[in-house]
Amino acid sequence: MTAEQPISHRSLFLPIVGGLTVLAWAALFLWEQSPYGRYLDHGDWTAIGIAASICRVIPAGPVVVPLLLYAAGWLLMLSAMMLPTTLPLLEMFRRLTADRRHRAKLVALLIAGYLMVWSAFGIAVHLVDRLLHEVVARLDWLTFNGWAVGAAVLVLAGAFQFSALKYRCLDKCRSPRSFIVAHWRGGAEAWHAFRLGIDHGAFCVGCCWAIMLLMFVVGTGNVGWMLVLGVLMALEKNVPWARRLSKLLGVALLAWAGAILLAHVI
Repeated sequence: MTAEQPISHRSLFLPIVGGLTVLAWAALFLWEQSPYGRYLDHGDWTAIGIAASICRVIPAGPVVVPLLLYAAGWLLMLSAMMLPTTLPLLEMFRRLTADRRHRAKLVALLIAGYLMVWSAFGIAVHLVDRLLHEVVARLDWLTFNGWAVGAAVLVLAGAFQFSALKYRCLDKCRSPRSFIVAHWRGGAEAWHAFRLGIDHGAFCVGCCWAIMLLMFVVGTGNVGWMLVLGVLMALEKNVPWARRLSKLLGVALLAWAGAILLAHVI
């Protein structure tokens, strides 16, 4: 192995990750602006258009097609919003494995494990959201007061900003060196790289799940809100004053929920 190889790998790493992130944002923006932008958001995805045609010709189409469309959109959202927040850990892991033969594969496996955890969370949330829509459709009060669901999500997200679990998981995400030392095992390196991504993804979900739920309040297909929330999560995980930011965000979310309640009650 020559001395130039690690340097070359280093020079390509950030442009590749940055390029993937920009590509994901561009794909989301173009998808949102296209005639198929509704498939990024909620509603009756399979009533009209190409999705409706596909649903009619495959088994369990009304369930499978929305799930696949949602999974594709969610994966793009993760690549755009969450990969930049975990860049310090990726860069540190790249340095650790710079002398290994399959170093690019190891980084890719770490990213795959990370995205797999977030994808599982997204699918679970999608199923819960589908169930919630069915409940709302059966309850007349919720049908005419859908704002209450949004306000409840805001209260949940705001209250979680002050929880011990939030800061326990956030501390893990904000200490990439300690996290790698605690979770990385040199042997069976492919599996352990993948497992490292899973472990990091689990703690990342633990500290950011409530903020990601806000996408279901502001609209899962809203690229502007994706960018705002992505920046907030990146700051929470990577700046020294993250705790103050988290508490300030919690206060803002609770105030937002209160404003919605007052607007509909008074």
